Amino acid sequence: MDADQALALAAGLCRTFEGFYSAPYLCPAGRATIGYGATHYLDGRIVTLRDAPISKVTAEVMLCALLREEFLPPVLALCPGLRTPEQVGAILDFTYNLGAGALRASTLRKRINAGRFEDVPAELMKWNKGGGRVLPGLTRRRKAEAELFSRT
Repeated sequence: MDADQALALAAGLCRTFEGFYSAPYLCPAGRATIGYGATHYLDGRIVTLRDAPISKVTAEVMLCALLREEFLPPVLALCPGLRTPEQVGAILDFTYNLGAGALRASTLRKRINAGRFEDVPAELMKWNKGGGRVLPGLTRRRKAEAELFSRT
């Protein structure tokens, strides 16, 4: 499995679905966020609404570093059965969006580790709610992840 390709695929999904915001804002989950959906900086500081804006270059560096250093290791550890960069990229985007705890506790992870890859798209689609309601943006994101995961 080519980790660099998986990271590039995940970063593309993150850019598309997170969008770039130079100034801090509240995400739908009510957390202060900046750049491409980052809730903390590379030095560990939590984003606050009082933080200074960042450049697109800084946001890109943050996104790539967070994907590689914070999210890829748990994806690979929790889902050792992932075989292709597309599978890893899709689950990496999911984990960037929802966190490793969500992946760890999910039936999605169980299906992946059982080799039941045909069940993964439906499992991904279950994660399209925020605040108890279906969010169209999350539905589109899960569909894109499912399509990427299923690419051969």
